[in-house]
Amino acid sequence: MADIAHAEGESFGLLQELEHILESDPLIDEIGFIHPTQLAALNGEVDVDSLSEPVSLNFFSKDHKLGISTQILFPLYEQAKKAFFDVVTRYKIQGGIFDSPNTRDELEVGVMKHSKALLLLSADLGTAWNSRRAIALEKDALSTYMDELRLSELILSYSAKSDQAWSHRRWVIKRIAGKVPNLQEILRKESELVEKIAERSKMNYRAWNHRCWLVSYMTAGEVLYELKKSKAWAGLHVADSSCFHYRRRLMMRILEAFCSRNASASNKSNEIYETWKEELAWNEILIKRYIGREALWLYRRFLSLHWLRHFTMEPDSVSCKSKHTANTSDDGPSIFLDNELHLFSSCSTIPDNDFDDFQAQAMHSATYILWLAKQLPRPQAIELREKLNIGDMKALLSKLCPQRSFLWDSLEG
Repeated sequence: MADIAHAEGESFGLLQELEHILESDPLIDEIGFIHPTQLAALNGEVDVDSLSEPVSLNFFSKDHKLGISTQILFPLYEQAKKAFFDVVTRYKIQGGIFDSPNTRDELEVGVMKHSKALLLLSADLGTAWNSRRAIALEKDALSTYMDELRLSELILSYSAKSDQAWSHRRWVIKRIAGKVPNLQEILRKESELVEKIAERSKMNYRAWNHRCWLVSYMTAGEVLYELKKSKAWAGLHVADSSCFHYRRRLMMRILEAFCSRNASASNKSNEIYETWKEELAWNEILIKRYIGREALWLYRRFLSLHWLRHFTMEPDSVSCKSKHTANTSDDGPSIFLDNELHLFSSCSTIPDNDFDDFQAQAMHSATYILWLAKQLPRPQAIELREKLNIGDMKALLSKLCPQRSFLWDSLEG
């Protein structure tokens, strides 16, 4: 029993030490879990004489960075969880009726302090996040909401795919929207945060989904800026479908603005037309440069579909097309189809069978052109099929994807 009591007391000391570090440096922006030997080496680099407190054997804190020894994680987590649920239970028992303001403040501080320590150790504990939201709603102060953004960013520094942390950021932004004069600056920093996290956490759907969500708060000018700003990153990460989902969301927001404007806004219409045209050309460059990348072909489907719907001069095209005043010689679906056929022809050649990328490129180009034929009005679809050599395409697809031969048999029908 004495050993158990000693262990519990030691764990509580660890929790106090962690919470003291967090209170002493509220600007900590990165956290990591470090092996004890590495922690000792890091602490050995610190100038002990310059410190007002003894060097910890369990934590490392310097330059707003926090390291926690992996050796203490379990006892620290157990004590943080116990302390949090104890104070939350006391807070709930009060039922909003407190003996004094001091009692209320003490319990709220306890909930926020212990939940912070607990979330650093268990990022997706929904109860802890919910308790913080409840108290933040009670206070409804901008400083509290900004603290929540800082905490979730700290947690994302080591748990970049935490659903709860990303969800909490969206909740905070919803709460402060319309209440702060610098919301656009906050959104800009959010976008930069996602890009920074995506750089070190590949294929992070949750981060990009958060960035897509931010688009609904952006002005038309900010959307265009984001489209240009994210272009270089997307061009270097062509295998990451999530970043192209983000560009698709931006393009759709531009298109929504285009279709909702009055017909007299011809300058903006032409600008959007040129933006879409440039995106198609850029996508084609990437397809030819990075062989066999499915994300690029899927993105082209999106661009092509809306180009045909909104930027062709066909009488039955979508009504918002009428606001565009570009030269019809560049707009016709026949010109567009000829370009797509040329792209298909250049990408369906397999120069070396030893490289799977060329085979993937040929398959993606063939399935793309078949998909495109399904999106066209019947006259253009017939025209496209006449220009295609269906027999050669069937042979190509049967060779590349023999397991789907039953699909290719219907091509000549």
